[in-house]
Amino acid sequence: MDLSDLIEVSAVMPALKANSKKQLLQLLSEKAAAVTGLPEREVFDTILQRERLGSTGVGNGIAIPHGKLPGVSAITGIFARLESPVDFESLDDQPVDLVFLLLAPEGAGADHLKALSRIARVLRDPDIVAKIRGTTDAAAIHTFLSQTPATTPV
Repeated sequence: MDLSDLIEVSAVMPALKANSKKQLLQLLSEKAAAVTGLPEREVFDTILQRERLGSTGVGNGIAIPHGKLPGVSAITGIFARLESPVDFESLDDQPVDLVFLLLAPEGAGADHLKALSRIARVLRDPDIVAKIRGTTDAAAIHTFLSQTPATTPV
């Protein structure tokens, strides 16, 4: 599964301004609503509900909020590179500046998990992350997200 299958260039926000985790999730929901045609409130409530189970801030300034919604026809991604990091209650207590929102159809089971795994693998690659942090060009960020990460030692 290639990330370019999950995210369009138009779903990349290369220089997002957010002052808090809640505002960030609202802005991501707004963008997701525009991309998917789903109600913004429904998207926001779904990802907020998931965050209440535990932060999706995975460390190193990266968060992967996600949720399953009725009405989503295909697994869809929204990516944001923040101008300034925000506190996301991450596992490592580091503020977040790269966020990949993943929305999946309710019955997406294994495909949803495969997509999350693929996103995590790409965003664990220090070279790809450095390139993403180094640009505010949406097309370039999309290209970097679509790269296959170098094999990282376990």
